[in-house]
Amino acid sequence: MTSPTARLAGAPAADVGLLRERAADCDERVAALPPKPARTPEEQAAADAAQRPVRALRAEFLRLHGRAVYDEVTAGRTLRPRLAELATAAAERFPGLVPDRSRLAAEEVLPQAHKEGLAIDHGVFFRQLLADPVTGGHLLDSMRAPTARAQELLPEFARTGELDLGTVRVLRDGATAHVTLANTGCLNAETNELAVDLETAVDLALLDDAVEAGVLRGAPMNHPRYAGKRVFSAGINLKHLHAGRISYLDFLLGREFGLVSKLRRGLWSGDRSPDSWPHLDLAKPWVAAVDTFAIGGGMQILLAVDHVVAEEDAYFSLPAAQEGIVPGMGNLRLTALFGGRLTRQVILGGRRIDARDPAAALVSDEVVAAEGVGAAAATAAERLASPAVAVNRRMIDLAEEPPEQFRAYAAEFALAQALRLHSADVLSKVSRFSLAGRAG
Repeated sequence: MTSPTARLAGAPAADVGLLRERAADCDERVAALPPKPARTPEEQAAADAAQRPVRALRAEFLRLHGRAVYDEVTAGRTLRPRLAELATAAAERFPGLVPDRSRLAAEEVLPQAHKEGLAIDHGVFFRQLLADPVTGGHLLDSMRAPTARAQELLPEFARTGELDLGTVRVLRDGATAHVTLANTGCLNAETNELAVDLETAVDLALLDDAVEAGVLRGAPMNHPRYAGKRVFSAGINLKHLHAGRISYLDFLLGREFGLVSKLRRGLWSGDRSPDSWPHLDLAKPWVAAVDTFAIGGGMQILLAVDHVVAEEDAYFSLPAAQEGIVPGMGNLRLTALFGGRLTRQVILGGRRIDARDPAAALVSDEVVAAEGVGAAAATAAERLASPAVAVNRRMIDLAEEPPEQFRAYAAEFALAQALRLHSADVLSKVSRFSLAGRAG
């Protein structure tokens, strides 16, 4: 096989060799400085000055050759790696394009404020790949393929109808899969583990032929303030974010392109042979049952499902202004529901939407007493379990959020979120909230 260096050499912009040399020089200059937490402002400015032109070079290289790079690491788009696997393969085949395993491993264990910002290099990489309709479309389809873990667990779930995945439990009752978020010690705050477990549960519900609809609900908590009370989601775990334990690839991007996209669009149908026509993705209706609150990522999930039942005292919020990061696809989807003015109030101004607020009708479909949430959600799931619902929800999604619109937003989101993750204001806010949480 022709090497990627030979294949791409002589390009009108940076070729592989030049990119490798410039990246190595940048790494040497940054490594000569003290570790990030010990740097003076002048030393940090020097690190930034070394990194900026290399990142610009990577972006230009990918603009010109991103499709060739993608085809090389996916064997002509016959392989469908997830984000981290794709980035690892690109690092091995094209040194200097993205961080390699050793640098990622060293950075992974550091608190967020001590990280060098390798997620920004991944942000540059995925922004350019997603911006191309060919590579971006293939990548987003790949992220909706069933996970290997779900495929391994499917026979057991099909046989028993019940699995405890750790922070999520899934139970089949009749034709409904009841998916219970059970990160009970921290109010279902989202972590890497919860995102993985929840995507596995969603995959199982979609793959199991006996399931026709799904219900998402929070378990009763053992947190002192909410002991015994159900909570849907407290949003991203800020303590984990402060500690550097929230993955950019697997959580901040992977959750949006995998888990949430599967709730909205279903599993990508990998069989594109003539015998499998029509090539319809495997999608089922979802109901969310909201007890107490749905904050941040919890509210984002509500924007992807088909029916929302809310406890009468519950509320919804997307506190992006307080956290400083981009609330996933919330800006895109909330604008479609609320329009620009109310969306600005929620995302920029931190407005909380109470279940009894008239504006909540744009987020939830039913508001019931606390004791009636479970029954209302189960009834809604039974009502939605229809073949006609499946096809019509797909047509609604195509009208409401065309795939090309989603892909274009995802491309900008990939870089914007990486830059936000390492911005000074976010690091300061996350540290302050984490300390406040420990004091509480």
